[in-house]
Amino acid sequence: MIRNKLMALAVAMGMATPVAAQEITVGGKGFTEQLILAEMTTRLLEANGFEVEKADGMGTTVVRQALESGAVDLYWEYTGTSLVTFNKVEERLSPEETYQRVKELDGEKGLVWLAPSNANNTYALAIRKDDPVTEGMATLSDLAAAYSEGRAVLMATTAEFPRRDDGLLGLQETYAFEAGRANIRPMDGGLVFDALSSGNVNVAVVGATDGRIAAMDLQLLGDDKSFFPNYALVPVVRAEVLEANPQIGTLLEDLSGRLNDATMQRLNGMVDVNGQSVEQVAETYLSEEGLL
Repeated sequence: MIRNKLMALAVAMGMATPVAAQEITVGGKGFTEQLILAEMTTRLLEANGFEVEKADGMGTTVVRQALESGAVDLYWEYTGTSLVTFNKVEERLSPEETYQRVKELDGEKGLVWLAPSNANNTYALAIRKDDPVTEGMATLSDLAAAYSEGRAVLMATTAEFPRRDDGLLGLQETYAFEAGRANIRPMDGGLVFDALSSGNVNVAVVGATDGRIAAMDLQLLGDDKSFFPNYALVPVVRAEVLEANPQIGTLLEDLSGRLNDATMQRLNGMVDVNGQSVEQVAETYLSEEGLL
């Protein structure tokens, strides 16, 4: 843990870490799914003879900068995040087109997108089925209509979502509404479900692969204008690291090919609903799959 914190601090200060063959730094963001993936990747590489340093718990922009600077050698990114946030592509693309576009654009920066998983953690907006404020809503157009009518529908979001073009900014433009600052409740991503469950908010921005959706019997509002792009989970590796350690590509593509929405919901739920540790879940899954 201490080593991780030191690494995160070094990354935040822009200190690149030299990388040699067999010494790999695995990055990751700061929410459950990313913590599980970083832990699984670390254990998988260690089991195959690599010396690994884990540097998870970072924000989206920080971990991307760490990858580009060489402070991190690889991490799992979402195709939609790279497309919209890092490459500023505004076209509406199919899932395959999205993957090919980010693979090409990031390839010019020395980053290799390995084979994509079938896990699509796109944004979704969830409501409780017994909340009278959102009763009858089925789609994001219904939510937009409520805001346009001036109804107070309180929305729990992560700190990033209101500022992202592929988040609230683009959502409001596509569905032609203004939620209004008074109706937005930015908070840690781990708290949005509690806020929704307790009735402190009426709608919450969640990830589509979150295990708490089924556990809490929540309803996801349909994206009837197909605003949110595909957010397939894909391992991304620095080209020079992959060239020096080609086995990494084989190992991570094997793992990527085993992941889909149901698997990630199950793994995320084991942590967020059942209270198991990230380390326990990662080891259990890799053992079940015969990867350890």
